[in-house]
Amino acid sequence: MSPRRSPAFSCGRSRVSAAAILAGTLLSLVAAASCALTTAGGAKNSGAAANSVFVSDKGKLRVLLDRQQVASEEFELSPSGSDWIAHGVVEIKIPSTPVTHVSATMRLGADGVPQSYDWSSQTEKKNGAHIVFENGVAKITLQMQGASPFQQDITFATAKVVILDNNVYHHYALLARVYDWSKGGAQTFPVFIPQDLTPGSITVDSKPAQTVEGKSFEVLQVSTSDLEVLLFLDSTHRLMRLEVPSAKVTVVRD
Repeated sequence: MSPRRSPAFSCGRSRVSAAAILAGTLLSLVAAASCALTTAGGAKNSGAAANSVFVSDKGKLRVLLDRQQVASEEFELSPSGSDWIAHGVVEIKIPSTPVTHVSATMRLGADGVPQSYDWSSQTEKKNGAHIVFENGVAKITLQMQGASPFQQDITFATAKVVILDNNVYHHYALLARVYDWSKGGAQTFPVFIPQDLTPGSITVDSKPAQTVEGKSFEVLQVSTSDLEVLLFLDSTHRLMRLEVPSAKVTVVRD
């Protein structure tokens, strides 16, 4: 059977809502839980490392809701030829709900432009998608268990799109690399949340350094019209901590 295809649509200047920017993830963790209750790796390929916004990285993140762990993620960012591969595996454990596993793999150019993205989510059913990015167009093939493949194109004004997907927190580590630190100040990026098929935009701004639990961090503020996310980074701009104060959510790196 041929895949169903929806009309293509374009991403203008719409802004991502609170539920969308975290893909319903952080805030849905709040709702669900309420109802129910590394070190950086060395460069493996000098060709990809040269003139790249990325550096090799590997680590584990713990997601805390009101100081209680509800999820964990292991991720790795490594060169592959002249490109980079970012891969993460997430396990979500919320009391009285089925365990959810999420896997995400992204291929990016050295300049941070996404080339392809694959995600899968497994709870009681398995869903997933394969996305290819070509000249600012995201060509999506969505596969939901028990349903025919579904295809859709989303067009952005630029090829340099930031992906921030559901339950995949290392994507914020990639965002911190794509941010132009030499330029500084507020920078606006088109953003795409694949699991929600949601396009929009975010603003990222550098803030004064902060000390948290005795450690000093550089800080980026990620904002939409109704949500603020704080990224805490070490001196090499590795993501060490993420906070969503309004949702009482903290993501910390082991």
